[in-house]
Amino acid sequence: MFFGADVMTMKDYEELIGKRMKSARFKHSKNVAKEAVRLAKKYGADAEKAELAGILHDATKETPEDEQMELIARAGIVLTPLERSSHKLWHAISGAAFVQVELGITDEDIINSIRYHTTGRAGMSLLEKVIFIADFTSAERDYEGVDRMRKVADKSLDEAILEGMSFTIADLAERKLTIAPDTFMGYNEAAMLKLTKKK
Repeated sequence: MFFGADVMTMKDYEELIGKRMKSARFKHSKNVAKEAVRLAKKYGADAEKAELAGILHDATKETPEDEQMELIARAGIVLTPLERSSHKLWHAISGAAFVQVELGITDEDIINSIRYHTTGRAGMSLLEKVIFIADFTSAERDYEGVDRMRKVADKSLDEAILEGMSFTIADLAERKLTIAPDTFMGYNEAAMLKLTKKK
C-alpha cells in the first residue's frame, strides 16, 4: 500500500490508530473501515483507499484541542469563523491535517474523505460519499433511524447521502447548533439530483 511518503500496511495503520483512542472509538474506526470496504465494492470505489480512510477518519477525535489546532496550522489550513467556533468539526479537519503532516499521505481523495466525513459537501467524490455513509451505518451504530439509513445505503449511495444530510441538518437544528455551509450545499446538490432523476 503506497499513499504517501512511507509504505505502511493496513495492520500498521490500525496499530497506530489503536494507540490514539479508547477501545470504543477504535472499534468504531474498524467498523467504519469494514463498512467502507463493503460500500466501495458495491458502488465501484477503490476498496483499499476506502479501508484506509475508514480506519483513519477519527484519528484525532480524542486528541486535545490545542494539538488539533496545531496540526491544522501546520497543514496550512485556515478555519472559517464558523469552523473555529464549531469544535465538533475540528476532528475531521485536524484528522485530514494529521494524515498529511504526520503520516505523509498525499492522496487528495483520502484526505478529503477524512476532512468531509462529518459535514459532507457538494461535489463529493465516490470515495468521500462512501466514507460519509460508512460512518453513519457502521455495525455498532444504534441511533434512531439507523435501520432506515442502512436500507437506503444498500439501495442507492446518492439517496443515502440525501438521507444523511437531512438527518444531520435536522439534528443540529433541533439542538440549535450551527450548521456548516458545506452541509447545506451537499444537501441541496443531493436534493436536486433526486428531483432530476424523478423527471
